[in-house]
Amino acid sequence: MPHYEAKVSSKGQITIPAEVRSFFMLKDGDKVDFYVDPRSRAVSILARNAKASDLFGILKDRIPDRPPVTLGEMDQGIADHLAEKHARISREWNEWREFQEWKKSRAAE
Repeated sequence: MPHYEAKVSSKGQITIPAEVRSFFMLKDGDKVDFYVDPRSRAVSILARNAKASDLFGILKDRIPDRPPVTLGEMDQGIADHLAEKHARISREWNEWREFQEWKKSRAAE
C-alpha cells in the first residue's frame, strides 16, 4: 500500500499530496469526507467528486454478451433482497421468542 504524508499548517490545514489528488481525480471545490476510528487513531477518506452519471456503463464489459440491466430488474433485485432480509429477521425473531418462552417454562419448573 503506498504511503503519503502531509504536514498540518498553523491554520490546521493540510495539502493532499499530488499523487492522492491524481488517483482520486480531485479538483478545486471537490468534497472529501473524513471517517475517524478513535480506537486505532486512523482516518479513512472518501472522495465525493464522482457523479452517478459518470459511472454509467462502467460495468458493461464485465459480463460479455449480456445486455445492460434494466431499472425494473434493479428494482426487482432490491425487492428480492429486502424480502429475504425480512424473512430472515422474522425467523430470528420467532426463534428468539420461542427460546424466551422455553426459558420461562424451564424457570417455572
